[in-house]
Amino acid sequence: MQHTCTMFLAGKNATIDGSTIVCREEDYGNAFDPQRFVLVKPERQPRQYQSKTTDFKIDLPVPKLKYTSTPDADDKDGIFGAGGINGVNVAMSATETITTNARILAVDPYNTLSGIGEEDFVTLVLPYIRSAQDGVKKLGSLLEKYGTYEANAIAFSDNNEVWYMETIGGHHWAAVKIPDNAYVIAPNRFNITNFDFDSPNTMSSPNLKHWIDQNKLNPSENEYNLRHICGSATATATDTVYNNPRAWYVQQQLGTINANPQSNNLPFICYAKEKLTVTTIKKLMSSHYQGTAFDPYHLEKDKAPFRSIALNRNLELHILQIRNNVPASIAGVHWLAFGPNTFNAVVPFYANIDDTPIPYRNTSTEYSIDDMYWLTHTIAALGDQNYQQAQSIEENFELQVMAKTMNVQNNTDKEIAEHQDVSAFLTTINNRMAETAVDESKKLLGKLVKLAFSKERLQF
Repeated sequence: MQHTCTMFLAGKNATIDGSTIVCREEDYGNAFDPQRFVLVKPERQPRQYQSKTTDFKIDLPVPKLKYTSTPDADDKDGIFGAGGINGVNVAMSATETITTNARILAVDPYNTLSGIGEEDFVTLVLPYIRSAQDGVKKLGSLLEKYGTYEANAIAFSDNNEVWYMETIGGHHWAAVKIPDNAYVIAPNRFNITNFDFDSPNTMSSPNLKHWIDQNKLNPSENEYNLRHICGSATATATDTVYNNPRAWYVQQQLGTINANPQSNNLPFICYAKEKLTVTTIKKLMSSHYQGTAFDPYHLEKDKAPFRSIALNRNLELHILQIRNNVPASIAGVHWLAFGPNTFNAVVPFYANIDDTPIPYRNTSTEYSIDDMYWLTHTIAALGDQNYQQAQSIEENFELQVMAKTMNVQNNTDKEIAEHQDVSAFLTTINNRMAETAVDESKKLLGKLVKLAFSKERLQF
């Protein structure tokens, strides 16, 4: 299980260009967990699938859809596809680790022997779905039949809709369509609040409402607040320092003001004060409480009171954008960055491709400066130790990468009609953007080496 993550979602009317957005930064423990960016074609999709965590087995049909994904470089513990976009521009991100409580698990225990979980979800679902709602229904049916061994949140999108789904106990689930003009920031807690079982904008496992009532799980008499029913806030204090402050900071930045960063009642559905851009979302996903008294870079080591979104355990950040007002062949953009978010830059990789760029695809399980994963971690190791001096250098690096790659993207969008083999053309474009990102990263590394060397103690 990828221990901790943060998810950000946005409906099509909440973004500046009418895109839907599913974004998640994937975290791990303090050890390295190298990541790859791959394209899974139908012939590469597993047929006899076996989970590494449990005894779950299933025969999978040959899918008709290819899909991008960011799995672990070493699959000894499972694939962990993480997130991607398939051949009909449906995006999926899985998973956001969430919380539950003993009352839920007492009546619907986890299936720890043969259930499914994060390592399986993308592989079992993404190549077989043709809409965001399809994704919710397919994963929901798998959860009902096989159960899960952990608490997770999952997001799906197409060009019209964004759906957010949370597992409940071993076999139950609930999902909400995010309003077109809204956004969601979801840390590692149960996030859905008031749930309307009769709304066309919600879905859930069969008889979920009856199950809640029958087992006397609802502390309220007039609403179904799933965060209160299913979450951990009433049982532990962890949310107040580990989860809630992350949501609080993002909401503050986007205009939803709350005086208490530790509040258990921060809203689920939010509305930004202005239209959202990928640049804004990347900045939020790179945040560490800048401008507040909680910023770790202005405190003594290990004295930070709250866990931030950006930290040394960031593995990869994907911003899955499904665009409107462009041809379907170029609508899916899998923005991607590896490593700690304070020291990386996202690149707008097209999803309709034949293969992914080598520096992002062929990640070694051992250190290699030629791999984007390891290159970014090298930058972060130096930058973190000299953050005050490195901050402006890093910010300029990120500006350069995004400006140059987005310029390539803008030009590509304009000339796409001239190309018959679109996926082959977009593959070459992605390679060009990857080359730009690698070159700029190496320039940044050189600047950080010079900065660190000037502060060496053995000078005389």
